[in-house]
Amino acid sequence: MRTLKKLIENNRNWAAKIKSVEPNFFQNLSQQQSPEYLWIGCSDSRVPANEIVGLMPGELFVHRNVANIVVHTDLNCLSVIQYAVEVLKVKHIVVCGHYGCGGVQAAFKNLKLGLIDNWLRHTQDIMQKHNNILAKISDEDSRLNRLCELNVIEQVVNVSETTIVQQAWDKGQNLSVHGWVYGLHDGFLNDLNICITNNDELPDIYRSALSTLENIKRK
Repeated sequence: MRTLKKLIENNRNWAAKIKSVEPNFFQNLSQQQSPEYLWIGCSDSRVPANEIVGLMPGELFVHRNVANIVVHTDLNCLSVIQYAVEVLKVKHIVVCGHYGCGGVQAAFKNLKLGLIDNWLRHTQDIMQKHNNILAKISDEDSRLNRLCELNVIEQVVNVSETTIVQQAWDKGQNLSVHGWVYGLHDGFLNDLNICITNNDELPDIYRSALSTLENIKRK
């Protein structure tokens, strides 16, 4: 098939539905975007960013990659963060992972999948860093879910330590970085109690988030 007719039809129906409720929606949307939120999430097709937080197009700026990883050599991710912070002036950056993440699972089980193994090495580093926390959990699925949570916490720190976010805070820009995990099994977001609003509070909130996570019992 050279065309995806069903998807085009779905698009027409979707656009018609929105215009029936708000006739000028697309005209207004085309003029500018002014989201308050940057979402850094996983590429997993089961985690649709706008839908799970109930926001319309134009309300959420989105970057997604396998296992929602933020590293300081990823110019794609850094470019998104810079545009969101410096041009769009977002007020919140949300790093959102999800339980049962295939990327985190591949890192957890040390699967050999090819090129992506190099990317997931970042999550394996997190697994080794927090082995003392993970080793206390006997059930493998629960241990994997804890690694998904730890991965998000570490990415929140990475976002907070980018020169982009650091400079924004130095200038007094109102900007918060949050860490959440999404449950595929129930559709609920879980706040990991890590929200960084300036550089000075980063170490204490990071330690507190890890301590809270460690005290949440898993089998």
